[in-house]
Amino acid sequence: QVRLVESGGGLVQAGGSLRLSCAASGSIINIAAMAWYRQAPGKQRELVASITSGGLTNYADPVKGRFTISRDNAKNTVVLQMNGLKSEDTAVYYCNADLVVTVTPGVHNYWGQGTQVTVSS
Repeated sequence: QVRLVESGGGLVQAGGSLRLSCAASGSIINIAAMAWYRQAPGKQRELVASITSGGLTNYADPVKGRFTISRDNAKNTVVLQMNGLKSEDTAVYYCNADLVVTVTPGVHNYWGQGTQVTVSS
C-alpha cells in the first residue's frame, strides 16, 4: 500500500515559521513530481509549490520568497519550509506526488491526508 504521510503542521503566530514534511512509503519504484497544496475553509484547493525529480521548483505567487520546497530522493520525502507566515496562509496543507508503483503500470497521483496550519494574527 502506497502512502503519503505529512507532519509538522500546527499553530504559529504571524511572522513565524513552520516546516512541513511528507514521506512516501510503500511499493514505490520511482517518484516524479512532488508538491504541496493547501485548502482554506470555503476555498478551492490550490497549488503552493512543486518540485520535479530533478529539483526544478515552482511557487504560487502568494508564497514566493517566503516558502521553500525541497526533496530528498533517497528518503522519498518532500519538505516545505514556511517562513514569514501570514494569517492568510491558514489552511489544511496536502502533500501530493506522482508515483510509479509496483502494483499498477504507469504514473499515478497520490494525496496525503493533510495537516492543519493555523497562523494567528
